[in-house]
Amino acid sequence: MKVLVIEDHEETSNLIKSILDEQSILADICAEGEPALQIARFYHYDVILVDLLLPDINGYELLKKLRECSHAPVLILSGEQGIDAKVRTLGFGADDYLTKPFMPEELVARIKALARRAEGHACSIIQVGKLEINLDHCSVSFDGHPVRLTGTEYKILELLMKRKGITLAKTSFLNAIYNGMDEPELKIIDVFVCKIRKKLTDIHPSGGNYVETIWGRGYVLREPEERDLEAQIKKSSKPNFISNESASVLNLKNP
Repeated sequence: MKVLVIEDHEETSNLIKSILDEQSILADICAEGEPALQIARFYHYDVILVDLLLPDINGYELLKKLRECSHAPVLILSGEQGIDAKVRTLGFGADDYLTKPFMPEELVARIKALARRAEGHACSIIQVGKLEINLDHCSVSFDGHPVRLTGTEYKILELLMKRKGITLAKTSFLNAIYNGMDEPELKIIDVFVCKIRKKLTDIHPSGGNYVETIWGRGYVLREPEERDLEAQIKKSSKPNFISNESASVLNLKNP
């Protein structure tokens, strides 16, 4: 997950970055609104945190412009506790509002909730067959047993599970992991997927079958049983063609 923090108070922005680092959430810090708008236009973020009191632009004007250039959910961080301020920011396009000072746990919980809703997952747990991922705890289990993944392996599996049944190109994984900066070669994704499969197979022989290779396109995650059923349906739906020679033999046997 990647977050853009628009906050001009250095102590606050450093605190937020420290909180997010502990949760393995990448954070880019921007102290002014106009440069932040340029960044939001060209880079993908899962959530954007905004302080309304910025030196170069009115916070509400920034909100309006953010809605024009980015689909990322916006969480307002403000010292104003009145209901009017909350209603106004939501009216300008904010998705949530958190009053300063705040507890680290609440900040992280709100960020993850916004990211889930943006991805279409209101629940923090996604389950595909025996495979389960907890988006809040960034943990994975298979058949009830924990799966120890590295940060990059987790991000790849998370992306696959959020888009179950959809084939994802290798470039999609690179963009999600590296966000266009210092991207390695595409084949590195094959290496990570191989490691994920091995760790799942170590728990159960069927584990490695959940991530399927679609040659020339990328990878897709689905239940092995679902894939086998689909193959059977395709096989049974194929018409049975009889060759001319076979037809002649049949005619000889059945005058």
